[in-house]
Amino acid sequence: MNIVVCIKQVPDSTHIRVHPVTNTIMRQGVPAVINPYDLFAIEAALQIRDTHGGKVTVITMGPPPAAVALRKALAYGCDEAVLITDKIFSGADTLATSYVLASAIATLGKEQPVDLVFTGKQTIDGDTAQVGPGIAKRLNLELLTYVSKIVAVNREAGKIQVERRAEGGVQLLETRLPALITMLEGTNEIRFGSAPDMFRAARAEIRTWDRESAGIEDLKKVGLKGSPTVVSRVFGPTPRAEKAQQIAFDPAAPQAATDALLEKVLAEIPKVGKELERHKVEAGAGANHE
Repeated sequence: MNIVVCIKQVPDSTHIRVHPVTNTIMRQGVPAVINPYDLFAIEAALQIRDTHGGKVTVITMGPPPAAVALRKALAYGCDEAVLITDKIFSGADTLATSYVLASAIATLGKEQPVDLVFTGKQTIDGDTAQVGPGIAKRLNLELLTYVSKIVAVNREAGKIQVERRAEGGVQLLETRLPALITMLEGTNEIRFGSAPDMFRAARAEIRTWDRESAGIEDLKKVGLKGSPTVVSRVFGPTPRAEKAQQIAFDPAAPQAATDALLEKVLAEIPKVGKELERHKVEAGAGANHE
C-alpha cells in the first residue's frame, strides 16, 4: 500500500509566547516538535504498512528547518520524506495549506497511486482541524475524521473499516479506498525508533520541493494571497488569582458536607441561588396546576 502522512513542525506549547504588538505567535527561539497529534497518524500508517506491505511517505510544508521533523519521522520507521518549501508559501492559512499539500500528494500519486492519507486530528498551534478535510475535498478522497481505531484493511476489495469517536458513542464505519483519515489522540503509542532506522534517517536524502516540483498550478491560492483568514487577536488565558477552597468532609456525615458545599456556592454565586429559587417556584406552580 502507498500511504502518505501529513505532519507539521510546531512550536513546543510549553514555550509559546505571543507578540504584544502583532498578536502573533513568536516562533523565534522556541523549540520545535512534531505536532503531537501527528504521531498517532504516523504510528497508524506504520502498523498498516507492517501488516499489508508497501511504504509510508511523510510530507510537510514549512521552512527548511522543518526537515528536522521529517528526519524524526524517518527514525520512527517511515520510508521516504518530502519537504515542501518555498518563500511564496509563507503566511498560509488552512485553505492555502490544504491546497499545497493536496497538490503535493497528487504529484506523489503520479509516481504511484496513493491508497491512504493520514493526518492528526488537528495541530496544537492552529487547533482548526481543517487541513485534513480540506485535502480530502480537493483530492476527492473518502473522509474519515476523529478515528480512534483501524479495524480492518481489505486491499483486494479496496475497503477500510474504522472506529470513529462521535457524540454519544463510537461509530463503526466502512468506506472505499483511497481515503483520508484524521487520527485521534491516545489511539496508539508511537514506537521507539530502531538503531538502523535512526542511522538511515540521519543519512537519508529528503526530497525538497518548491512550487513547481509540488505541482502548484495557481499561485493565487498559496501563501498570503490564497489565505482569506484574518487573525484579529491571539492571547493566552489570564492566570486566575483565586486559590482553591477546601471543605472538610466527614465520611460519617456526607450530607453535612453536601450542605456546606451548596451553602458556599450560593454565597459565592448569588445568580445560582436565584436560578434555584426560580425553578422551585416554577415547579410549585406546575404541581398546583396539576
